[in-house]
Amino acid sequence: MSTEAEELYSLLVPLSEDRLIVPRACVAEVVRFSEPEKEPGAHFWMLGNVSWNGRSLPVVSFEGALGKAVPPPTGRTRIVVFVASTGQLKTGYFGVLTQGFPQLVRVNRDVLKLDATDSWGDAAPVLCRVKMINEFPLIPDLERLETMLVSESVKA
Repeated sequence: MSTEAEELYSLLVPLSEDRLIVPRACVAEVVRFSEPEKEPGAHFWMLGNVSWNGRSLPVVSFEGALGKAVPPPTGRTRIVVFVASTGQLKTGYFGVLTQGFPQLVRVNRDVLKLDATDSWGDAAPVLCRVKMINEFPLIPDLERLETMLVSESVKA
């Protein structure tokens, strides 16, 4: 197998204290932040909905989904629009608040190593943390995040 076939274009998505690393293919777009329209009774991590391409896009705070404080928006805040892969979300997409522009990186098995120093509860939308040269990004469980969003929309 060629070296190119073993590399994956990914995005490093900056959070307030961490970064996420996700395959480029699961991101539809990165858009400017606009204040989400909050839904009454939603969890604090569910920021609300914004209009995106004629759709109502649910937006979450990943930090909030981990039980941490939701960072306040700044001039660098963006929304990363993810493709919903499970088919559970009617919108087909959801947004995650980011604290800056995602960075495009190419990764392969030589630069990624599992870092098992952290542990998360079973409900946390994190698969694991990895060591990538001098970074320690989280690999999010996007399917779990979708399930969390679906349960929020059922409550509302």
